[in-house]
Amino acid sequence: MAMKSDGFFFLLVSLILLISACRGQQLPGTWEVVLENAGIASMHTAVTRFSTVILLDRTGIGSSRLLLPRDRCRIDHSDSSLPAGGRDCSAHSALLDPSSRRLRPLSILTDTWCSSGQFLPDGTLLQSGGDLDGLRKLRAFSPCSFDGHCDWLELDSPILADGRWYATNQILPDGSVVIIGGRAAPSLEFYPPTRPLRSFPFLAATMDAQMDNLYPFVHLLPDGRLFIFANARSILYDVDTGDIVREYPELDGGPRNYPSGGSSAMLPLDAADGYAKAEVVVCGGAQYGVFLHRQTDMPAGTTCGRIVATDPDAAWAVEEMPFPRVMGDMVMLPTGEVLIINGAQAGSQGYDMGSDPCLNPVLYRPDQPAGLRFMVLTPTDIPRLYHSTANLLADGRVLVAGSNPHYFYRFNGAFPTELRVEAFSPEYLAANKDGLRPAITAAPERVWYGDEFEVEVEVALPLVGQMEVNLLSAPFATHSFSQGQRMVRLSVSPEVTVKEGGVDGIATPYKYRVVCKAPPDGRVAPPGYYMAFALNQGVPSVARWVQLVP
Repeated sequence: MAMKSDGFFFLLVSLILLISACRGQQLPGTWEVVLENAGIASMHTAVTRFSTVILLDRTGIGSSRLLLPRDRCRIDHSDSSLPAGGRDCSAHSALLDPSSRRLRPLSILTDTWCSSGQFLPDGTLLQSGGDLDGLRKLRAFSPCSFDGHCDWLELDSPILADGRWYATNQILPDGSVVIIGGRAAPSLEFYPPTRPLRSFPFLAATMDAQMDNLYPFVHLLPDGRLFIFANARSILYDVDTGDIVREYPELDGGPRNYPSGGSSAMLPLDAADGYAKAEVVVCGGAQYGVFLHRQTDMPAGTTCGRIVATDPDAAWAVEEMPFPRVMGDMVMLPTGEVLIINGAQAGSQGYDMGSDPCLNPVLYRPDQPAGLRFMVLTPTDIPRLYHSTANLLADGRVLVAGSNPHYFYRFNGAFPTELRVEAFSPEYLAANKDGLRPAITAAPERVWYGDEFEVEVEVALPLVGQMEVNLLSAPFATHSFSQGQRMVRLSVSPEVTVKEGGVDGIATPYKYRVVCKAPPDGRVAPPGYYMAFALNQGVPSVARWVQLVP
């Protein structure tokens, strides 16, 4: 009897020790503060082909904490929070160099509150809409190196045919941009305006008392048609004919679009299946009525819906996330996994409408079996609620900025306006992966559709398995959705050894040449600049920027 008791006690102690060890184990990923004070809370964020980052807030809220040169002040008589005369000498946009951690103020004149954006084929960021004097405005930012003099250009012509507040932009196969929806705007239009304004009754049909169809989720499928999701409904839309080709089944779990604050991403398009399959994931959101009744402590949604949008019999498969989440951002990583980051566990989008910050990022691994796809990652200690963003950098980190749950800048209370900029490093950037990490030593700056091109890489250790080369777009991130986000897995030939490493015991790198085939056309990857990552056993290189051209 004593032996049985001793054995039970030993097992109990072992179990307690095992649980304690697991609890103390470091979760994957690390955080660092890139900038202690950006001066502005970035409501909209985009990474340029120079690997600089455009930070953009709104005007109409008084002065920020970042000053403009005196000769670049703006006059805004409609902003009652400014001194008499409406003179604003603070910046509401800035250019950040994450590598040197330098910041340069930019000039924005019209109100970009809840606006939209998309990069054009030449690398220019087209920025559209906003509120008040920005409602029908178009702006352009043609990027340059950090030490250059590029700045925002407010376009006098053309102007938007409809006011676009809370709209979504998507680049099309020919390099033009479609601008969809917005508050009181159930329509779509194009830039350049070579096609007329088009009514879009689907948005009127998905409008409810708390809206829930703003910032619709829009994904360009590899057949050139659009998957458009609003509220809890989605359609396949032929943007050329203006026809709704089909309506998909409704996604259970409540509304997902603004102000209910879910997010969405399209999983990688893959040359292995001829780029024929496109899967869309929609995660999180708020319960209906939370925004209307200001139920800030109402738990957020816990589900992700996943659908093969190109399947004739497409149906949603629903999975449970480790945490409820509203106002989360979904960022495509070079591995094809999706980082779900930022947000709250209760409430909705809107000023002072969220609570219980969700500090842990979660990795969604689409190729794992259902039930094993989510991995909880290292938490931050900085809440990122309403008006926060997340963007992939060319070095593989994810830049996190913003969070201003208040109408004006407010630096006291539970969730103050956040001016710090962070970077999250996924596990693939850990030091113990350095021996596997490839470095791209040569790649073309420009690639034509369907052409073969070569990429040369160096690796400290000899390759095991096939090198991957993936193209990732630079999206415009705002309000929990990255407009234009896209990843394409290229067809690659077996690598050719250029130089053997480690000769005579000296730690020299192994050098390889990989032949890649560019995407066939703009339906798979619209023209423009992409980050080209080489991957070795799931460990990515620093990306090279490549322009994909017709």
